[in-house]
Amino acid sequence: MAQEKNFENKVKAYLKESGCWFLKYWGGGGYTKSGVPDLLVCCKGRFMGVETKAPNGTPTDLQIYNLRNIDRAGGLAVLLYPKDFDMFKRLVEDPDNKKLYEVLKSKWKHFENIIKEKEN
Repeated sequence: MAQEKNFENKVKAYLKESGCWFLKYWGGGGYTKSGVPDLLVCCKGRFMGVETKAPNGTPTDLQIYNLRNIDRAGGLAVLLYPKDFDMFKRLVEDPDNKKLYEVLKSKWKHFENIIKEKEN
């Protein structure tokens, strides 16, 4: 868990220095909704939901569900691992780069396919 928290802090520092607005979301408490991405971000006029993970972290089905809904609503839904941080920074700089977003999106789309297999 410490690895994930350290990485999340690195992402927040980058977003702050990039002039983005963001909110750290703590889900699962008494008055909060579970599965919402760790960071709700607005940068360069685009909404992003960013779920940070440690190198071997696995998202929950509910996190994937919420990322999918953000994507369907027109936002950018990012499941972010440390190895993809440089790619994420490029997306923050150019949030309309559809090709780059599709690469990052594939990180959670993979898990969406696993969920579908579980349902069958």
